[in-house]
Amino acid sequence: MLRVGIVNTLEILRFTSVGAYLGDDQDNDVLLPNKYLTEDMKEGDEIDVFLYHDSEDRIVATTQRPLIKLNEFAYLKVKMVTKFGAFLDWGLEKDLLVPFKEQTTKMEENGTYLIYMYLDEQTGRLVGTAKVKKHFFDEVLDLEVDDKVELLICNETDLGQNVIVNQMYSGLIYHNDISRPLKKGELTTGYVYTIREDGKLDIRLDKSGYEKIEPNADKIYAAIIENGGKLALTDKSHPDDIRERLGMSKKTFKKSLGNLYKARKVVIHDDYIERVD
Repeated sequence: MLRVGIVNTLEILRFTSVGAYLGDDQDNDVLLPNKYLTEDMKEGDEIDVFLYHDSEDRIVATTQRPLIKLNEFAYLKVKMVTKFGAFLDWGLEKDLLVPFKEQTTKMEENGTYLIYMYLDEQTGRLVGTAKVKKHFFDEVLDLEVDDKVELLICNETDLGQNVIVNQMYSGLIYHNDISRPLKKGELTTGYVYTIREDGKLDIRLDKSGYEKIEPNADKIYAAIIENGGKLALTDKSHPDDIRERLGMSKKTFKKSLGNLYKARKVVIHDDYIERVD
């Protein structure tokens, strides 16, 4: 069946004056307007298209890719506010509606907000909501510690940076584990560090264990050599100084420095570390 809000793989059935009709294996069809056709398309080809409702509430296909898909989270910008709610830019011609009842605070034009997109069961339309917390999974079933995951960077808190993990779970990167600047709305990758009983995840940007320590130990050692055999950092240095100089958290720095010390490659003084000749 045709599924709105996601990418469908459909067959080109026929061309008309207004575009090409695409079909699935259940004899459903949908229009791909002329503006999305390319010269190399021909009948019988299978193409990937995104389906949504146009301004007249008809299901229509597009080769464009939206900024958010069904059951996903994203930061979107408000284009206009009307009596129906806020209309957000999600990369397609028809804007995404967030009704007033789905707003946690009154949305303003040009403001950017974290949104979850779902399919309204009564109307069959795609709708956005700022009430995102209720859409997180409460139980983690498909992840283990050290698994690599996709992250959507969210707001900063006193503890660290909130993230959304694999478009499913709520997660947190503690301040001590932030090794580089993070921007709200950024998509990046990280690793599962702890799976909590409440279904939330502690995340690190780098993989824990030896795989993480070894390359960072090499990075510290290279910085010492580049600086003439000494580096004005120790395990007592401020986290910001370490992050600015080496691009790693203090926790990672201390573990990696310990690795170098055990290998007798460095000597640790009160206010600097020194290469062992």
